[in-house]
Amino acid sequence: MAERNIIRTMLVETPSIPGNLGRLATAIGLVGVDIGEIETVQVGPTSTMRNITIHCESEEQLEEAVQAIHDLDGGIRLHAVSDEVLKAHEGGKIQMKSRMDIRSLADLRRVYTPGVANVCKVLEEEPDKAWVYTSIGNTVAIVTDGTAILGLGDIGPIAGMPVMEGKAALFDRFVGISGVPILLDTKDPDEIVETVKHISQTFGGVLLEDIGSPHCFEVEERLKKELKIPVMHDDQHGTAVVTLAAVISACRSAGVDLKEAEVGQIGLGAAGLAICRMFKAYGVKGVYGADLSDDAKARLAEYGGTPVDSLSELMEQCDIVIATTGCPGLIKPEMVRKGQVILALSNPKPEIRPEEALKAGAAYAADGRSVNNVLGFPGIFRGVLNARAREITHPMLVAAAEAIANSTRPGDLVPHPLDPRVHEAVTQAVERVAREESV
Repeated sequence: MAERNIIRTMLVETPSIPGNLGRLATAIGLVGVDIGEIETVQVGPTSTMRNITIHCESEEQLEEAVQAIHDLDGGIRLHAVSDEVLKAHEGGKIQMKSRMDIRSLADLRRVYTPGVANVCKVLEEEPDKAWVYTSIGNTVAIVTDGTAILGLGDIGPIAGMPVMEGKAALFDRFVGISGVPILLDTKDPDEIVETVKHISQTFGGVLLEDIGSPHCFEVEERLKKELKIPVMHDDQHGTAVVTLAAVISACRSAGVDLKEAEVGQIGLGAAGLAICRMFKAYGVKGVYGADLSDDAKARLAEYGGTPVDSLSELMEQCDIVIATTGCPGLIKPEMVRKGQVILALSNPKPEIRPEEALKAGAAYAADGRSVNNVLGFPGIFRGVLNARAREITHPMLVAAAEAIANSTRPGDLVPHPLDPRVHEAVTQAVERVAREESV
């Protein structure tokens, strides 16, 4: 199980003397805490009040950060520590609202009885028009069994609801899609597939979320075969899309020809195998993978990749290395080959810190803090819904990755996830390919 990422907001007062904010940031950083946003709350004649968001790996580390601030002299004062994340979740993050204002009897008759009967008769005769006259064509089911929530593991569907609500909020914010969380109280692939099949007529697409390996492969493959609407497991393909985009950007910065390079994937879980498939779809000739599981390596071979027996063998052979193992420090500096591109994507602690990899000779190195699936899934589903596509294909996913990479500024790994232009670019790229393929 991954360590928790604890987010707290500190209200700190610093005397208006140059260097005090730097002293404060240094004290927090020395205990290993990551500083997020810094918001100036009040500027007074002698001091400044700021809200400082910090990310800690444990409650003990949070206590160390608090003590480090208390130990500072010179009038720096910690006034409060609050959990703004829990506060933001009170009442949930989403709700269903009417798109129409109902203020008169005429409005009521138009949206409900008796007028709605006319619409029902139209759909009885021509069911496809539900995409025009109902919300079905703009609604995606966000389905989980709670077996692989974030990095917390099998904590159950109810504990995973905040993640599903978050996905729904992002769908709405970036591409105007209505995401509906569906929590399943079963881990059985047969029951998951049957349940989703029975409710599928409500939705224009299905996003599978935080469903554990290996049953996630069976669930997705069966649903893609048996449903006439697009289905995507975000932990596999959403992660793979953003990873490919990041590697394209990294190779541009390092001057590496990705399609001619040998790419190694460390960790062949749901995300790792999907990343390998994505590289094959992009046109990379040599894709290698290492994992402790023989079943995972066999699945990689089925997808056209080449399993290797050891981490050291993969590190020696590959020009580009991606790691998604959740094992901090797995890649030792002495394993790094000069000129390699290394993306150690496990959070909160990567397999090797970027500065260590660069010092050891890597041409480019990054961790997974900026590799966020929100760059991919909203635009992917907006594109396939716009095109009325019945499935999501690898050419569509590759197009999404290229759109993300082409939206990235020189020197950056990926674009800012809140940039609306990125989501529009992904939407247009996926919709274009979907229409070309006529799926």
